[in-house]
Amino acid sequence: VQLQASGGGLVEAGGSLRLSCAASGTPFTLTNMGWYRQAPGKERESVADIRSDGMTTYHESVKGRFTISRGNARNTVWLQMNSLTPEDTAAYYCHGIFFLQDYWGQGTQVTVSS
Repeated sequence: VQLQASGGGLVEAGGSLRLSCAASGTPFTLTNMGWYRQAPGKERESVADIRSDGMTTYHESVKGRFTISRGNARNTVWLQMNSLTPEDTAAYYCHGIFFLQDYWGQGTQVTVSS
């Protein structure tokens, strides 16, 4: 299973960005797909996750601002990020779970200027 992430970039505080991630290498639906982020000097943390049945979970700090969704193809996931703050600056990593194995995409940088 390979995860290909895209999106990210530089945005001013209060702006929006949209991240995309597509999984390939399997005809089956990944159990979970989501996003983690890691800021310099900090541990990687889960930002948002969506199960194959559509159930979502969010980090407390992004609730009400970020929305995770999954495509009809099931193995595509988007993260709509609104009202971004400098504290959201980090490398964002697409994550998937398939048959109890963790898979990671390459990081995509999100930088929010104040």
